[in-house]
Amino acid sequence: MKYVVFYEVAGGDVMPRIREHNPAHRARWAQFHARGDLLMIGPFTDLRDGAMAVFTTREAAEEFVGGDPFVLHGVVSTWRIAEWMEALVPDVPGR
Repeated sequence: MKYVVFYEVAGGDVMPRIREHNPAHRARWAQFHARGDLLMIGPFTDLRDGAMAVFTTREAAEEFVGGDPFVLHGVVSTWRIAEWMEALVPDVPGR
């Protein structure tokens, strides 16, 4: 089971806020990735579609969102977490 965070980007001219808070946002996801909680993250090619991230636990997803500079500073207007039952899992040695 994985947990997917979906972000909706705020309307209007949000690019200045993205540029301002992107370094702190990237540092946060690097921290979560390094500790093994964040598997993937990124925006959709059309920014109006928002962004998503895949976490190993709901707790990690909630912790990430709760302190994400993009959420705290209005880059993200709304977000949600969905439990995801992955169906195609690559072969992992020892699994």
